[in-house]
Amino acid sequence: MDRLAYLARRLLLVIPTFIGITIVCFTLTRFLPGGPVEIRLMRLKGLAAQGAAGESAGSASAAHVSDEYKKDLEKQFGFDKPIYVQYYDWLVVNKMGMTLPSYDYPNKTAWELIKSRIPVSIWFGLASFFLTYLICIPLGIAKALKHRQAFDAGSSLVVFIAYAIPSFALAMMLKMFFCGTVEGLFDVFPLGGISSDFDLDPTWWEWFCDRAWHMVMPITCYVAGSFAMLTLLMKNSLLDQISSDYVRTVIAKGATRRRAIWGHAFRNALIPIATGLGPMIGVLFAGSIIIETIFEIPGMGRLSWDALIGRDYAVFLALLALTASFQLIGNLISDVLYMLIDPRIDFSKK
Repeated sequence: MDRLAYLARRLLLVIPTFIGITIVCFTLTRFLPGGPVEIRLMRLKGLAAQGAAGESAGSASAAHVSDEYKKDLEKQFGFDKPIYVQYYDWLVVNKMGMTLPSYDYPNKTAWELIKSRIPVSIWFGLASFFLTYLICIPLGIAKALKHRQAFDAGSSLVVFIAYAIPSFALAMMLKMFFCGTVEGLFDVFPLGGISSDFDLDPTWWEWFCDRAWHMVMPITCYVAGSFAMLTLLMKNSLLDQISSDYVRTVIAKGATRRRAIWGHAFRNALIPIATGLGPMIGVLFAGSIIIETIFEIPGMGRLSWDALIGRDYAVFLALLALTASFQLIGNLISDVLYMLIDPRIDFSKK
């Protein structure tokens, strides 16, 4: 019952946290300069000035356009209402902004744009997620079991080199060496995108192989960014558990070192790793802005970047609400995993 009560409190905390995040971001989009109204006015002024090019009436026409259309534009975007009414309409009436039309694509709602990008981000995120954990956890365990040996030193060198290279620099290097951009080097992978142009409808296997072929370099860049942190976290966590008193006690009672490590220390060493599993759900949907932009991947990260640069706050706020929701859900999943792995936690005092 204590655990259920704790989870209930954590679940209730999600609501004010989500409201706080969205209120702050929503308010900023309404008061920061360079919003959609200002952008539209600048465009209209430019058109008016071009229409009156060379004439003294050009500036007056531009001012006339600004005065005439400003209130209409504010009403069109809903900026003429009080801020709390605007937020309520966005959150409740427009379902977190999902039903609002995009400022840049008026014929599409924010949800329609997001829905078209979600499969790409899920594909990219799931592949990166599983490869990261499938590589880093076994590698961290091996480094802990062979601490201060040749394997530990050699793998640490590779890990830190991969960690030291920024993801955008690694992406550009991979494109230069393996995409044929430099004459005489390898031309193995495509420059960008997520699929090839097929003359005929591909089979499922052809589609899968083509998608995997396009995602090799982006996933490599993504995994390299979290490679060192997760590997060393697993290594140091397992080393701490191996050196604990309870492991020495187990060995002193007659258990083998192998049984003490895998039967007792390993489970406790997974606690720091498990707490990071939940927040990864947000990454699955958010994508990576830098990697998706460099490799021209039409995912959620690139959509959020385009929306932010273009001041398309309808799409940006909808993306923010979606990713914040999944991030908060991921934190709840981390709490559940923490409870399952470590039964020593006393929730009666929380």
